Amino acid sequence: MTTGIINIGVLAHVDAGKTTLTEQLLFQSGSQRTVGSVDKGTSSTDHLAIEKERGISVRSATATLFYNNTKINIIDTPGHVDFCAEVEYGLRAMDAVVLVVSAVEGVQGHTLSLFEAVKSLAIPCLIFINKIDRVGADSAGVLQDISKMLSPHCLALQDVVNEAEINAGIKSLWDDSQFNQCDSEVIIETLAEYDDGLMAAYLDGEKLDFELVNQVLKNSVAQAQLIPIFFGAAKNGTGVLPLLEGIVDYFSVANGDVNKALSAVVFKIEHDKSLGKMAYLRVFNGVIKSREVLVNASRVLEKHQKAGQIKTLRKGKYVDIEQIIAGDIGVISGLSEAKVADVYGENGAVPEMFNLATPMLTVQLKALKDSETMSLVQAVKQLCDEDPMLDSHWIRETRELHLKISGSIQIEILGAVLLERYGLQVKFSEPSVIYQETPQKSAYGYERYWMPKPCWALLKLKIEPAELGSGVSYSSELSVNDVAAKYQKEIEQCLPKALSQGPKGWSVTDCKITLVEGQDHNVHSRSGDFLIATPMALMNGLVESGTTLLEPILSFLISASVDLLGAISSDIIKMRGRYESPIIEQDRFVLTGKVPAATSMKYPIELASLSAGKAKFSSKLFAYEPCTDEQGQIRAYQGVSPRDRDKWILQARGALKY
Repeated sequence: MTTGIINIGVLAHVDAGKTTLTEQLLFQSGSQRTVGSVDKGTSSTDHLAIEKERGISVRSATATLFYNNTKINIIDTPGHVDFCAEVEYGLRAMDAVVLVVSAVEGVQGHTLSLFEAVKSLAIPCLIFINKIDRVGADSAGVLQDISKMLSPHCLALQDVVNEAEINAGIKSLWDDSQFNQCDSEVIIETLAEYDDGLMAAYLDGEKLDFELVNQVLKNSVAQAQLIPIFFGAAKNGTGVLPLLEGIVDYFSVANGDVNKALSAVVFKIEHDKSLGKMAYLRVFNGVIKSREVLVNASRVLEKHQKAGQIKTLRKGKYVDIEQIIAGDIGVISGLSEAKVADVYGENGAVPEMFNLATPMLTVQLKALKDSETMSLVQAVKQLCDEDPMLDSHWIRETRELHLKISGSIQIEILGAVLLERYGLQVKFSEPSVIYQETPQKSAYGYERYWMPKPCWALLKLKIEPAELGSGVSYSSELSVNDVAAKYQKEIEQCLPKALSQGPKGWSVTDCKITLVEGQDHNVHSRSGDFLIATPMALMNGLVESGTTLLEPILSFLISASVDLLGAISSDIIKMRGRYESPIIEQDRFVLTGKVPAATSMKYPIELASLSAGKAKFSSKLFAYEPCTDEQGQIRAYQGVSPRDRDKWILQARGALKY
């Protein structure tokens, strides 16, 4: 009988052995008869053809095992930084995390970002140091890296024997059957720091019971204060069973309440050829039953959606189940409007989203056959339901389709998915960095839209620069006697779209917009008039104020051999970057600083070549900062610009045919 459910995520930098570990967990728990291989394309959590071909995960996948009367739902996430959106969505469904680190490569760039997310969300974590049998394995060095770069609050519960050899193994340092207070003194001293009662007993020289001390360890892990460390070689199964026991022993079961109102989140969307859209949900409170009408709290319209069939995944196949209870994960068909990150029921119990990465590139894609253009638009719409960060933009006037992406690998994968799933061959433009615009000075934007009748919308907007990073704020100084409430609501509602492109072709941010004058007409004003007039007024004001380009700036961390310090620091300066004083220890240094995304896109590859792959590089978006037009990029307005007043009005009225 199952006594509890644990939803764990398996996270790692690419090639650390995360999917191989998942396969071994399934095999050694008895949930599958054979061990799938990433190299051979037979792993149960890599479903896409491109995943099997490339040997990397690009989508998160779920699997279920049972061990020691505990149901464990595993979310195996992609390790490549281009697909970290999958990790962001999956983190909201996880009760705990197993972070996989290679004993050879150690803490890598994406490892830092993943751990920061886990730490910020206070998710209990366990570290598995993999590949102890590989040539170059250095578990002691990796432990030092973990302490310095991730957290000093870690505790190794095992030791490695015959490291870097084919017969590498592990020795337990923390075991009830072999507990000796003297031999375990280092571990007990560490645990005493997290419990006053244990500290007092230890200092008084009392004889300690293993269960008492181990309970302190369990409590510390559950409160995300301490991280146990395990070792192994997942490829041959070494250390996997002790890890599985550690997962059950040190991770708390989900604590949802079936009697409370429903609270659930969509963390993954798939499309099945026969069943259609399949929404993966984690239920925190309440119960979801088949054919039940669910309320989508993330929707203004179409909030009520009827659940179809309810299923779970077993051995890579959908299996019918009656319901999804609090604490569990399940898959629902029939939610045609569902998107990743949608919340069903109440928001209260669903964790906040952690922003691991922001797409900083935009790319245009075209169907090789013009006749398949609209099929491509519909296919991309489905893909955006699965990953909203793609944020597609279809420009009807010029028949252009644009996407936001994270990197070049994502382009390759998107092309393969469009071909495999939809039979569409596409070509991509060269990626461009996404810039932003902000007003240079205060200005007014005025628009008098009163011809050709029937129409009447007069408004004057004050546009002011705001603090960098503050976003857009809006307010109105007018009463409803000047402009009716429904029309004022139109003005506010259309601002995000109206600001999506400024005079230099990029979204406008960091500004304050105030409605200072306006007028409607009790006879001629129609619903939608202010939707047409507001973008024209805004663009007039932005042209008057002038705009400054903002470019994405990355914060970076580089760790490399001291002999490369001069070359690397010179490279940073050439890229218009800046850096702090390096930290030097023995023969290596750590350099942190800031660098523009536009000048550093290819630097990780160049650094790998310079250091023969031994340097470590990690980066993330720091902020958007001003740059000159020459340093950035100005692009033409995509679609019909509000500056082209007559054409804009004709298009808005539906009088232009494409």
